[in-house]
This record gives sequence, structure tokens and C-alpha cells, in this order.
Amino acid sequence: MAEYIPLELPDNPRLAQNIIHFARALRRAGLPIGPGRVIDAIRAVEAAGFTERMDFYWTLHACFVNRPEHRVIFAQVFRLYWRDPRYLEHMMSFMLPAIRGVQEEKSAASGEKRAAQALLDDLLPEVPQSEESEEGTEIEINSTLTMSAEEKLRTLDFEQMSTAEVAEAKRMLARLTLPVKPIPSRRGKASVLGKQADYRRTLMKSMRQGGEIRAIARKTPRPRWPNLVVLCDISGSMSQYSRMVLHFLHAVANEKGAGWAKVHAFTFGTRLTNISRHLATRDVDAALKAAGAEAQDWEGGTRIGQCLHAFNRDWSRRVMGQGAVVLLITDGLDRDDAGALEKEMERLHLSSRRLIWLNPLLRWDGFAPKATGIRAMLPHVDSFRAGHSIQSLEELAIAISRPDDPGEKSRLMAML
Repeated sequence: MAEYIPLELPDNPRLAQNIIHFARALRRAGLPIGPGRVIDAIRAVEAAGFTERMDFYWTLHACFVNRPEHRVIFAQVFRLYWRDPRYLEHMMSFMLPAIRGVQEEKSAASGEKRAAQALLDDLLPEVPQSEESEEGTEIEINSTLTMSAEEKLRTLDFEQMSTAEVAEAKRMLARLTLPVKPIPSRRGKASVLGKQADYRRTLMKSMRQGGEIRAIARKTPRPRWPNLVVLCDISGSMSQYSRMVLHFLHAVANEKGAGWAKVHAFTFGTRLTNISRHLATRDVDAALKAAGAEAQDWEGGTRIGQCLHAFNRDWSRRVMGQGAVVLLITDGLDRDDAGALEKEMERLHLSSRRLIWLNPLLRWDGFAPKATGIRAMLPHVDSFRAGHSIQSLEELAIAISRPDDPGEKSRLMAML
């Protein structure tokens, strides 16, 4: 017989109902919370008691949080939900349109925004439109002065997106393409309009005609497709950006007719991890889940120089032998030896056909190459571009198709 589980606490009957509503708000904010965890939370509070606020906080934290990135969201939802004196003020501040255009430096602001939106969705029901409003005066809106929601989402920073916006952005990224032009190889194929003389085929034809050469056979270079090698930073400062970029790379790796011979993906934080085989999985959620399990240094520290050394030593000859295009996604904030980092960047640059650096810090208008790691890496890239939004990833195709496009490199090199 199943065990009876009380849904009310003896000391405070309404506390269990509040815990249920609190769990619902967390689930809207993006935490994977089911009925089982809610029941465990009610049992835990019943066992631990409700005397100290911090004890109550950590009791619910132990039941609802199991990933590091969920800690900030839990803390903000808890503060806003459990009797914050300035609760309504916080709610209204996140509803202002001006907030959407402001870019915060820390991920805590993004977590607080998601928490506030989740609580608003939970507490404010949808108001049905009355018949009088349908028959009332029609309001005309000048559409030329407004932007569509999709257009706004294209330019929005990944770090400032809410839960619903992140889900919609992932769907938009799944539709993006990254075409590449073929590379002419030294091998040729027969062509009547070819500009090169094919002496081998000419002699073979002459042997069938008694040694008489009647026409010169022509050939044209046979096209080949380059490899795409991606080195993605998954440290704490790059966590949200790297997740969105990996969604984009999954779409590129599974796109038919894109032109890439192979797509090789590596993540690095404190160590280098090859996740290429996981991106080959058709289901994006299963692919990224397997990649996350493979890379054990998510949201950790950053050792760019050591990870690039491991790539140049163990993987460079395997994946870059045919003139690969390399995408380096990192903010360049590294405190290790700048000389070693510059040496590894130079070697990576010489091994690649084209090295493109995507840095989300370029979203700031006043960005300058002041960090030691950025100053060491910048001279050894072909193109330096932003990588913080859907629009910046769409513009990546321009940098790949145009070998003479340096992005922001020329402007920033003048500041060194």
C-alpha cells in the first residue's frame, strides 16, 4: 500500500501551499522541478522546522537546486517570493522597457530578471478581452517605428535573455546556416573549358590514335571543402554564451549541403575536451547533454594557454591538415603566462587557413584591448568579431566568405 503523504504542515497549514507556489515559480524560471521534489521539500521542511530563515533557505535549496547555474535563480526567486518588503518595486522595475536595452556585467542580473518574470507569470493570470474592447475604437499603430519581436531578439545579448527568450533564440539558431566556399585543390578534373592543359590525358588519347595528338585535353581544379574547427570557452564568464554557440554549432554540424567536410568541436576551461562525436547526434538536447557530461570543467576557471598547447600538440595534425577554418570563442581573460599564450596562438594561426576570434566583450562600445590575454592573442587572428547575439552569429558567414574581412582587429590593433 502506498504511503500517505500529507500536503499540509501541522504547525502552519498554509506553508505547504506556499512551497508549492514557490516551486511553480522556480519551474517557470527554468529549474527542472517535478512533483517528487515538491513532496521532498515539504517533508524536509516538516523535519527541519521553520524557525530560522537561513535554515529554511538551505532546506529548500537542497531539495530544488542540483546544478551550479541554478543557484543565482533560486536565490533571487526566494528573496522576491518570501516576503520581500520591496517585492512590488522589484516587479515593476523589471517590467520597464528600458531594462531590456541595458546590458549588465554580471550574470546575477540575468538570473534576477528570469526570477522576476517567472513570479509575474505565476501570479498574474491572463485577462480575457471583453466584448466592448473588441467593438471599441480601433487603434492604429505605425509599424515603421516599431521592431518585430524576432528582430529585437536577434540583437539581444544572450546574457540578458529570459527563459522564454532563450528557448526562442535556440529555435532561431537551429535555422541558421554557415555556408563556405570550396577551396581549389591541386587535383584536377576533366573540363572542356578548363584553363590548364592535362598532358597525361592528352598522351593517353594520342596512344589510342597511333601517337597522333589531335587536341590538347583541358582540366580544372577539383573543388574540396575545408574542415571547421571550433574551440569554445566554457569557463564561468562564458557559460551562457558557450551554450548558445554550441546550439548553433549543432545546427551547422547536422546541416546538409553546408559545404564543410567535417566539423570538429572542442571545449576548454581548465582542460581541453573533444565533443565532436556528441554534436553528430541529431537530437540537440541529447547532444548537448552528452557534451556537458563529457566536459567536466563547465563554469570553472580559464587556462587558455595550456588548453591551446594541448590542442596544438594532440589534435592539430589530425583535424587541421587540409586547411581548416578555426573559430575561437572566448573572452580572452587569462591570467597565465602571456608569453606561452602568444606562442600557442601563433602556432594555431600558422596551422589554420583562417583563424576567426569571437569575443562577447565586443558588445561594449568602449571595449579596449587592455587585458594581458587579449593583447597576446589579438595579433595572431585573421578576424576579430563579436559573438554575443544571434545577429553576430549571422554575420559570421561574412567573415568566412570574405578572407579580407578583419572585423574589429584593425581598429583594436591601433590601440596596442
